[in-house]
Amino acid sequence: MIKVSSRDYLYQKLRPELLAATEEPPAKTAPASRSTLPRFTLERDVVLSPQVKQQLDEALVKIHHHHTIYVTWGFAEVDPCGSGTILNFHGAPGTGKTLTAEAFSGSIGKRLISASIADLESKFMGDTSKNIAQLFELARAEDAVLFLDEADTLLGKRLSSVTQGIDNEVNAMRSTLLIELEKHTGVVIFATNFARNYDSAFVSRISQHIRFELPSESERRALWARMLVPGIPLAEEREGVLDVLAAASEGLSGREIRTCLRLALPKPLLAQGAGVLQQAHLQEALAQLLAARQDIHASRPEVDLGTVAANRKALGIHQRSDS
Repeated sequence: MIKVSSRDYLYQKLRPELLAATEEPPAKTAPASRSTLPRFTLERDVVLSPQVKQQLDEALVKIHHHHTIYVTWGFAEVDPCGSGTILNFHGAPGTGKTLTAEAFSGSIGKRLISASIADLESKFMGDTSKNIAQLFELARAEDAVLFLDEADTLLGKRLSSVTQGIDNEVNAMRSTLLIELEKHTGVVIFATNFARNYDSAFVSRISQHIRFELPSESERRALWARMLVPGIPLAEEREGVLDVLAAASEGLSGREIRTCLRLALPKPLLAQGAGVLQQAHLQEALAQLLAARQDIHASRPEVDLGTVAANRKALGIHQRSDS
């Protein structure tokens, strides 16, 4: 008779999937993201304010004329690490930060790698830092623009009072990111709604901080003109429709203007819609969007502002708004 230990006997009775759970989990590998070809360019696809356009033009000139500035003019003598370009797009949601990042890549003729904290974080100690380093290595290998969304989760203040392993992990992640930014020679673009949460060490390493505002009336008109594509049948004269919409959509972001059209375009195809987009359809869509915004705002539960402030302080967040 073959003697079997109680432990081995128990393991023989376990279902395979339960047995597998007792094995050492494999370390999380680097994000499987690969670069993509940008679908947009700044010149063709993005409506920008004059201030944002000027800052982006300056960033483009720095990239296109890097040799002139750093070699011919000799600026490399005092800025030996200036080969990279790091941009920070910050501002209210829906103002075009993500679109502009992709269009910027298209305008300089480079591929794009997009990532966020969800693509990088790992439950295994030390792997988040490894994922960050490998992501930068991938961007260099593919000569791609690296776009990091929700950047406040990555660039937040490092913790001075370290009490748990997770605290060390956060600090290690941010230290790794600082090192990678310092030596990176390509283009990195951050985007956030909460730029005030950034650690000052990151702020000083970013080449340009570009604020995205809600569009002005002329910019809203340009957005409506771009989104009302020629194939949409209009019941009224196009220029007049654009004038009315630009005035009526004050306070809306570009994303919300697109949402209005998503709401409006099915209306002409209803039984009573006559197959033509009317000014009334657009006004009704605007009213729907504004009513939904108001309802959602009104349905938010009352909160204890003192408790919120204490929680923010504990998390190292001093300001939850970028306004």
